[in-house]
Amino acid sequence: MKARHWPGGRWLSGLAAGLLAYIGLPYLLVQRLGLGTVRQGRASGEQVALTFDDGPDPQHTPAVLDALAAADMRATFFLLSGTAQRHPELVRRILAEGHEIGVHAARHRHAWARLPWDAYRDPVQARRELERLSGSRLRWGRPPHGAYTLANLLGLRRARLTPVHWSIEGGDWARGAMPQGVQDKVRRELHGGAVIVLHDSGPGARVTPTALPEILREMAERGFSSVTLSELNAAPVTRPELPARLMAGLDRRLDAQLGIRPALDRRGGLFRLQPLPFPLAGLRWPDGGVIARGTPALEFHVNNPLLVDLGLRQFIPRARREFGWVAQDWRERPELQEAEFIYCLSVHGPVLARLGFASVPLAPLDARRLKLWSDLMHHAYGTAPRKSQPVLSIMPRAEFLRRFG
Repeated sequence: MKARHWPGGRWLSGLAAGLLAYIGLPYLLVQRLGLGTVRQGRASGEQVALTFDDGPDPQHTPAVLDALAAADMRATFFLLSGTAQRHPELVRRILAEGHEIGVHAARHRHAWARLPWDAYRDPVQARRELERLSGSRLRWGRPPHGAYTLANLLGLRRARLTPVHWSIEGGDWARGAMPQGVQDKVRRELHGGAVIVLHDSGPGARVTPTALPEILREMAERGFSSVTLSELNAAPVTRPELPARLMAGLDRRLDAQLGIRPALDRRGGLFRLQPLPFPLAGLRWPDGGVIARGTPALEFHVNNPLLVDLGLRQFIPRARREFGWVAQDWRERPELQEAEFIYCLSVHGPVLARLGFASVPLAPLDARRLKLWSDLMHHAYGTAPRKSQPVLSIMPRAEFLRRFG
């Protein structure tokens, strides 16, 4: 007797496949992995791009513009074309003060809640209206909520707009958001080339005008300046870059699971720190003393995307400066106080030796395991694997604090 098939099963399978193609793939490849979108400039640079969504707003946009003018910084405003047509004086002021305009939408609706034809037509309509209003050629598009479907991707392409996402989300829109919380989040995550999203209208505008002056002060204090997206000169993510993005995402997940934190909680820095009992056995200091397994220690991990962007020539002066951040953390963070030495397991032993670290050979099995991992990372980041073998780079606490503290 033949099994009966439920007649709706094939229909549901087709619907699931359609939704995967229409929403699932754009969500994974574009929204999450960034394929085809601009979301980051040079990690080693001193420029970032502040961006503001949902405006213009006659109540809040002027305060944002005043703060930017006071700090002598520029930004990109992703505008709703309907609102812009009601407040053309704000559009003129944005452009007159050296900022840039991008296309947000004609109507602020999540792409997943739109009919396909409406999602396709919206960026085309919004660009046409904003270009007529501003008298300038627009390059950038960011749909509401940074959400994509096949339809609005095709619409952005039809409108000849480059999609823009972000690498730092201020969270000003969240329920209960406060200026201090937004300032702290941007401060922690601030890094070279960052594309930062805030809001000058909608729920985020309750917070952003108050938070912005301190954010700009912190940026300037750390040597960063905000420029327009065109000035940031960032390129869209391409397929060869996806392995590097996956590797960076894996790094972030492992950091969260293992309690690894950036020095001074600055995500854009070179070094991330993990206090732990020393995990290896059978190793000795260059003077012959035993490095006892289980000794409280501080392991540092290198920010690989930043290292790739810097190159080894620029790495050494940057490392000298940021080891000062590590020293400050080591003195001040309670959970680091018991660490007797600092170490790194890497193929960069010769470079770290120039900074005063002792190089200790590893057991053959540990060396092979670390070399395989190092080669995998180099391939993911599109760089040639290092010929040097992994070593333990190590320095006692007192010496490290004397050199860098």
